[in-house]
Amino acid sequence: MNVNLTTDMTSPSSIPYFLWDEPMTVAELKDKLATSSDDVRYRLLGKILREARDTDVWNFISPQELVVIWDKVEPYLGRRRPFWEFLIGKWQELGLID
Repeated sequence: MNVNLTTDMTSPSSIPYFLWDEPMTVAELKDKLATSSDDVRYRLLGKILREARDTDVWNFISPQELVVIWDKVEPYLGRRRPFWEFLIGKWQELGLID
């Protein structure tokens, strides 16, 4: 299967580079995040947090929302867990998020 991946998260028809193994457009991903069961949503958010550049993550979830669902997505983070723990901890320390 030949899929054109991109780093352009602004185009609804783009296929994000971090979905190389599960190709779907930005629009399809946002729809799944909005309408799927919690299990599917947490898995997809975990994939985004694990595979996407941190600057691209914010196209799909806000920092405050991430804090609220942290316990649900944390098991999906793999090697990126320490990065997100550090970042969230610093934001909380600085009073940027609750």
